[in-house]
Amino acid sequence: MAFGLKREEIHSWKTKVESGELAFLTHYWLDDRFPGCTTVTKVGCNNINILIEWGKQYELEPNWIHLDKKYPHYDLFGEKQKEVLTKEGKWDQIIRFGL
Repeated sequence: MAFGLKREEIHSWKTKVESGELAFLTHYWLDDRFPGCTTVTKVGCNNINILIEWGKQYELEPNWIHLDKKYPHYDLFGEKQKEVLTKEGKWDQIIRFGL
């Protein structure tokens, strides 16, 4: 279950993904399969090659990409989420979600 997002944030993320940009979207998230994780960051780009190349620097496997319609993305959580957001300089998301 996702929550803690504004409609404008979702729209902005989708627009960036559709235009071939790497886009980051963090939100609160609860899933019994991942105990202790309360947030997820979706890193998307509709150019799969760009997404795969970007993911290599963080040791993300191409088969981890969710091939959702027009919005292919990685789901990051836990330590990997914090590592990626830190290295990408996404301080607004780190601070907002207490990562």
